[in-house]
Amino acid sequence: MNPVRRAVPEDAEEVLRLRQVMLDAVHPGSPSDWQSASLPALRARLAAPDGDFAAYVVDHPEHPGALAALVVGTLEYRIGGPNRPPSGVIGYVFSVATDPDARRRGYARACMDGLLEWFRGRGVERVMLTASPDAEPLYASMGFTRDQAPSMRLHL
Repeated sequence: MNPVRRAVPEDAEEVLRLRQVMLDAVHPGSPSDWQSASLPALRARLAAPDGDFAAYVVDHPEHPGALAALVVGTLEYRIGGPNRPPSGVIGYVFSVATDPDARRRGYARACMDGLLEWFRGRGVERVMLTASPDAEPLYASMGFTRDQAPSMRLHL
């Protein structure tokens, strides 16, 4: 039996908890006061199965009602170009997290497989993500390669 399933609105609080696990791994002591404000929008996204957002999860085998692992992705359209697919549809992976006591069981890989299948079903030809040094071997084993494009950001 495949332990991976698509997240539903009732998973929203656990999705946010695992996102905080990921944030704390990258930036220890990250604030968590953003979670309650994010909950309504996340529930709405999880309730729209045909939208441009998907989360795949594994239920925690030892803790009923908790999630063991999470992978979230979204679809974005960018005009096609020399380094972009002609369709312009790109998949973005973010919030890959595994509960600390459920690691090394293949849950993150299983969630990634579910999300990649969802991307394929929507015509995605390219998937992008940002990898931590600890996670890079997993992604490399799945066929991801390092991208040299620089990234900048502006907060409005």
